[in-house]
Amino acid sequence: MTTTLNHIDSLAGIVILAGGASKRMGTPKAELILPTGERLLDYHVRHALELTVADTNLPIMIADNGRGFDIDADLTRSRPCSAVFRISDYIANESDEPMDTAGALAAIESAMQTLTNINDSAAGSATIDKNKPSWLMVISCDSLIPATDLWHELQRASAQAADKRIICLTDHSHLYPLLGLYQLGIEPDLKAYIDSGQRRVMPFIKPMVQSVPFAKSWQHLTNFNTPEDFEQACTALNNL
Repeated sequence: MTTTLNHIDSLAGIVILAGGASKRMGTPKAELILPTGERLLDYHVRHALELTVADTNLPIMIADNGRGFDIDADLTRSRPCSAVFRISDYIANESDEPMDTAGALAAIESAMQTLTNINDSAAGSATIDKNKPSWLMVISCDSLIPATDLWHELQRASAQAADKRIICLTDHSHLYPLLGLYQLGIEPDLKAYIDSGQRRVMPFIKPMVQSVPFAKSWQHLTNFNTPEDFEQACTALNNL
């Protein structure tokens, strides 16, 4: 698997979506165990940490919808300067929304607000280029595509699609909006969309998305919803 880190300075942070109900799976996907014995959430955190370099410690946010999943302490111990932390979903208009219905966009909005606050606090730094698009990478816990490989696939499109503000994977029949890059600049629009009572991902992203086809070898690494799907994904990963 590739670990190319081209243009890492345009990646502002990573959010791992781990808050789904996982009803068909029968257990939270974040807690699934790979054949290697590694838990799925730790797998994603480990690969996300590989995108950090000496002077670019990317925030890695866990959006687990209040479930409080632990992270393997050895992962953060190996990179003590890297920020790995949980975030709460954005709740529109301070309503008491039930935990299981907040939706992926609410997690993405929260991650964007967090990164915007981080950027604002660092605004005086000479390393901040306000004219350069900053991206949030979104990784859902129904995938085994590593963060390093996802970034490699998406960052080239982010450099070429100047008029698009969301970049995500696609295959011959599906768009994968929760495996993608989101420009931080869309945060006010996303907040307004959620505040209006909307939760559906596709209507929001459609006017601004650029899709990136992925290889057939990734076909079974994504969108697993049942134990059988997960077993097939693990087999596909081992065959790469």
